[in-house]
Amino acid sequence: MTKKAVCCDADGSPTKKTAATRVFEAARDLFYHRGIRAVGVDEIVCKAGVTKPSLYRAFASKDELIAACLEESGREGRAALCEAIETAGSDAGDQLRAVVRYFAAKVASPDFRGCPMSNTAVEIPEPGHPGRAVLESCKADMRATIVEISRRFDTDRPEDLADGLVLIIEGGMAAHHIFGSQGPCAAMVSASDALIDSYRLRARA
Repeated sequence: MTKKAVCCDADGSPTKKTAATRVFEAARDLFYHRGIRAVGVDEIVCKAGVTKPSLYRAFASKDELIAACLEESGREGRAALCEAIETAGSDAGDQLRAVVRYFAAKVASPDFRGCPMSNTAVEIPEPGHPGRAVLESCKADMRATIVEISRRFDTDRPEDLADGLVLIIEGGMAAHHIFGSQGPCAAMVSASDALIDSYRLRARA
């Protein structure tokens, strides 16, 4: 008898997840840790324990699966960032610092392998790819959030401050690929604090 349980639908699974859920979870993990281009449909269905038709019943194509994984990452990220901002209180300066500290904590996490949106942007440059629209929207939302807070901060150049903070965040996440958590990205908090202080309007004598 051949072993089919490894790479086919598992009817007796104790967790009883749907095939679509298993495909989604397997793909998301593989895409993040291995890369989108390096992972094929065969590997996804094998890891998920489903058949290939099960994947295509849930997702019309690998590209749609990529977009779905990015959408979920974006949703989770937005919710966590909003929570960090709310926890910081109503002061705009404290909120800006909370934003950078949120991303700095992600970079310092042992399982961090870069921002899934930025990673995908490098792997998929095609403007018409469904995943591209998701990641661009996610990054635009992040910048818009920082701009909105910066406009409530005591500065006459809120957009410049916001873009400076975005560069620190994006640069820190990118630097992790080369230097790890103890490299330049370890300076994300101190660099952003200095930047925020430098943009604060001083009382005129």
